[in-house]
Amino acid sequence: APAPRGSAEGERNPLRYTARVKILAAMSGGVDSAVAAARAVEAGHEVVGVHLALSRMPGTVRTGSRGCCTIEDAMDARRVANLIDIPFYVWDFSERFKEEVVDDFVAEYAAGRTPNPCLRCNEKIKFEALLDKAIALGFDAVATGHYATLVDGPHGRELHRASAWAKDQSYVLGVLTAEQIAHCYFPLGDTPSKELVREEAERRGLQIARKPDSHDICFIPDGDTRGWLSEHLDRTPGDIVDEAGEVLGRHDGAHGYTVGQRRGLQLGRPAADGNPRYVLSIRPVSNQVVVGSKDRLAIGRIAGGRISWTGDPGFDPETPFSCEVQIRAHADPVPATARLVPIDEAERTEQHRAGASHELVVDVDLDRTEPLSGVAPGQSAVLYLGTRVLGQFTIDRAEAASPAVPRS
Repeated sequence: APAPRGSAEGERNPLRYTARVKILAAMSGGVDSAVAAARAVEAGHEVVGVHLALSRMPGTVRTGSRGCCTIEDAMDARRVANLIDIPFYVWDFSERFKEEVVDDFVAEYAAGRTPNPCLRCNEKIKFEALLDKAIALGFDAVATGHYATLVDGPHGRELHRASAWAKDQSYVLGVLTAEQIAHCYFPLGDTPSKELVREEAERRGLQIARKPDSHDICFIPDGDTRGWLSEHLDRTPGDIVDEAGEVLGRHDGAHGYTVGQRRGLQLGRPAADGNPRYVLSIRPVSNQVVVGSKDRLAIGRIAGGRISWTGDPGFDPETPFSCEVQIRAHADPVPATARLVPIDEAERTEQHRAGASHELVVDVDLDRTEPLSGVAPGQSAVLYLGTRVLGQFTIDRAEAASPAVPRS
């Protein structure tokens, strides 16, 4: 049971979920958050449901599995709240969503980076704006349908992977802080599969039991990211160059290219060895798209800023430590060695994040795994120690595992 408010144990670990507490259930309109809310009610907690209105076009409707946070999703969430008999509200966070997620998405692309808006939404909206408001209103925790687990460790509450790794969503929660984790509730973390959640939803009489999962960026529901960016960023033509700077062709806007891209380069002449070229990086200052051979996409080191920790790691991160790193939500984690290092002002480049005093540097253990592939600045790298999430950073630099071959 939770310790009384104000006690030392209560401040360190305010929820154990075995006694009645006040929970704000974030209800997206999907089956996961619906079952999570129902389980919170069934556990005897005082539950209030809330749907976040994030779209600035409230008339938007959902098409199949594209997009989320639509008027249809809000209606689905309300029907679930009525069925499980809890109060329900819709909170308009659209302005903050635009500033913190959409505008950040555009700014990152303008800087030549490839952001993860879903992770940024978790950081700034679902577990900052929402949680702050919930605590101000007297709630003890926010419940969501994320697949992740919470464990009481020697240094406080820890965020861990879900029991079912195939559905694990701890990667997108890597931005949470220790204070936020202390007020989170993930009722689905121990559920072995999504199919079991759907079956439970059917038993509970929830009409959304077979509703498809959303899989696109919610503010780009048609999935055409390049087209959407063309409406929000100026298309400035520039050069396509090799790593030595030789001009090979022209592009009509660097934001239309992604690291690892092969098709659509339309270069004037083939590589000397006859093999195809791939996009290796984007240089926003010079407005250049850099291309090269496929082997140069194999990355052995990544580094970056926007660093956050999920709690006390239990060691000094400035001393190299072994861990695993994961660079995409559904990627396999790979063994690595990481360390927090100060940025040498004399060596600062345009790739270093402005204002950052430190960066996390991660070297992939190439003796135990393959190099990382398709790494783009702007992606989030989450560090794990076993199943525990240590923290995350935004990738600013990626260094190839093999050295560049000098041009003769």
